[in-house]
Amino acid sequence: MDNPVKAIALLSGGLDSTLAAAVIKRLGIDVIGLHVGILFGTGVERTQALDVAAAQAGIPLRIIDRAEEHLEVVRHPRHGRGSGMNPCIDCRIFMLRVAREVMEREGARFVITGEVLGQRPMSQNPQSLSLEAEESGLGERLLRPLSAALLPETLPAREGWIPREGLLALSGRGRAGQVKLARALGIVDYPQPAGGCLLVEKVYSARLRDAFAHLGEDAMGKKEFMLLRYGRQFRLSPQVKVIVGRNETENAVLDQHSATRIRIEPTETVGPVALVEGDPSQEELLLASSLVGRYCDREDDGPVKLALLRGGTESILSVSPLGAEDPRIARWRIGEASG
Repeated sequence: MDNPVKAIALLSGGLDSTLAAAVIKRLGIDVIGLHVGILFGTGVERTQALDVAAAQAGIPLRIIDRAEEHLEVVRHPRHGRGSGMNPCIDCRIFMLRVAREVMEREGARFVITGEVLGQRPMSQNPQSLSLEAEESGLGERLLRPLSAALLPETLPAREGWIPREGLLALSGRGRAGQVKLARALGIVDYPQPAGGCLLVEKVYSARLRDAFAHLGEDAMGKKEFMLLRYGRQFRLSPQVKVIVGRNETENAVLDQHSATRIRIEPTETVGPVALVEGDPSQEELLLASSLVGRYCDREDDGPVKLALLRGGTESILSVSPLGAEDPRIARWRIGEASG
């Protein structure tokens, strides 16, 4: 064909989106894979998974970073949240709007996703799927190949861009149909299904909920969202939070965020870098220091010397560490079991 039909496939790196792209590719459509980068993906191997997914589907891959824009979706979702802090419907609409932009820029005719009817109760029911198509501006140019035979007909089938018999009727939370299809298409390397999003994880959700409550949604920028990933985090009072590094990697990350926070670190023993957020009283600062002391390596229960850096001024404190069984530690901890 001189002007082959072109489509944009949203890729997550998971099996469903890979299958959707592969199915349409094998129907003779020129498919371009698109991944929209945001802050809340989990797993260090995501980029590798995306490369593998695109290769197995036989399509090129483009990655667009829209992390900053996506934060507004997390701060102020229009359609509510799921079990954690996940605004799944709003997030999906955001991704689809980006895909629509790429579709228009590339001269493509429609967008493909790997959504399966009934797989996720909140965002993959008929009402939500219809809402997402409408509010993204894609309308009938949005195709879900894995479940399209169970959904209202859209432009790609009506206009004859793809044969109707090439559309599938997968539904529900089971994976047997996808696994069978993957085997038939020769797709063998794919990750096992997992949450894949920090916003559904219990600890991160609790920390974000705490940050929204005490700082406000609009005070949360990219760095603040990122910092919620790290350390042990404790809410000492409405004004004061303490973040304590758990290892050398986290200590290094916390150090990078110390310019606008109070930094605490042991001077004579091995221990964590810690940050104090807010405007602590002297009593709260001593309490935060004693909490940091609890996580320092020491041979006895004696005082621990800590360097405290505040606004460019350093001071040395000698504090008695809190005991491991101090009940306040569990009360202060945000979203985690004790430890």
